[in-house]
Amino acid sequence: MKEVGLWSAVEVSEWLAEQGMPEYSEALRNVDGRALLQLSESDFRNPPLSLVTADNGHQLLERIETLRIANHMEVHKNGNHGIGHHTNGHVGTCLGNGTVSNGKVLNGGPKNGFHSEPVRIQIPLPPEHERSPFPTEWSKTAVAFIYALCCFVTTSVVISVVHERVPSKEESPPLPDKFFDLFDRVQWAFSICEINGMLLVGLWIVQWLLLKHRSIVGRRFFFIVGTLYLYRCVTMYVTTLPVPGLHFKCSPKLFGDYEAQLRRIMKMISGGGLSITGSHSMCGDYLYSGHTVMLTLTYLFIKEYSPRRFWWYHWICLGLSAVGIFCILLAHDHYTVDVVVAYFITTRLFWWYHTMANQQFLKQTSQGNPFSRVWWFCLFRYFEQNVHGIVPRNYQLPMPLPLPWRLLPGSRLLYSRLESH
Repeated sequence: MKEVGLWSAVEVSEWLAEQGMPEYSEALRNVDGRALLQLSESDFRNPPLSLVTADNGHQLLERIETLRIANHMEVHKNGNHGIGHHTNGHVGTCLGNGTVSNGKVLNGGPKNGFHSEPVRIQIPLPPEHERSPFPTEWSKTAVAFIYALCCFVTTSVVISVVHERVPSKEESPPLPDKFFDLFDRVQWAFSICEINGMLLVGLWIVQWLLLKHRSIVGRRFFFIVGTLYLYRCVTMYVTTLPVPGLHFKCSPKLFGDYEAQLRRIMKMISGGGLSITGSHSMCGDYLYSGHTVMLTLTYLFIKEYSPRRFWWYHWICLGLSAVGIFCILLAHDHYTVDVVVAYFITTRLFWWYHTMANQQFLKQTSQGNPFSRVWWFCLFRYFEQNVHGIVPRNYQLPMPLPLPWRLLPGSRLLYSRLESH
């Protein structure tokens, strides 16, 4: 490790990015390593540092203090002959007997006639969320997964309930829809939509498994998708729309046969709620479109957590998403308003959540933070309170390479750091 006192301003910016605090890069763009070590609380009470975060720089100062200790140990380990850099940023001259010109002892040099002996001090490691700006916390990811699973099961139950209330095609014909007026129905279009959705979900799962911070990203995905399907339960229950087309063949109504309803719900869950698997033959789940939710959300996560230079990958996923959504309408399986509402709610919830997660002051309950008034804010803060900064796009293998692969040239590079810029 290079002595911090010798860092350039560029190396300071790189260190800030590694610590998950790139928001300080602009305010500290002209600060080198020596000036970084001399920062104190008073510097964060005045612009420009006071404008970066609302915590008065406490988190950054804690990391700088850790850096001072690491730098102090590095200076002593290297012998520090000649000109030495102190942990506080000052420079002292090292003498031949191991002392520094300001009277401080290095490498066991004599002081006041006595020789210092090396002393080992056992320092207990702090908890993981204090040691790393991006702790794993798989227990929280498990909670988010259970939350999403409960929302999916609830959605299946509500679909079964709503199905019993859907009016027959003879009583309530399909509502007028401008898209249906312009485009005739294409029978195979909905199968294309579901195939595109499965491709996007598969790509996202592979990408998620290769992420270094997969636990953080995973609970974000589970929470957002669960909340979207919970909202969907509300909208389709309060407003039951008639079928969008006369081609629909809805399952017969069960009229209170709860055992048969339970079997139908289990069949739907086991088939993933897809028509292509034959598990979804109920009607009424129109406002809003669950297929549009998955097509949009998987694309947003794929783009957010993949390198910017993979533009071709982003365009392919965007094409799959856009074609899938268009095929929903082309198959006349959802009204246009179902798709528009699904796109709007999905994108807004994704952008709101990530804006709040990337800004520390938006995780605090205060009068100046309107986001703290949303009903899911407590869950959000539970998931994100120990995540400091923008999650970097770092990749690594989910498990170590087998021994034969590790012996190959270049196999030591188990993961690569992919810049977010």
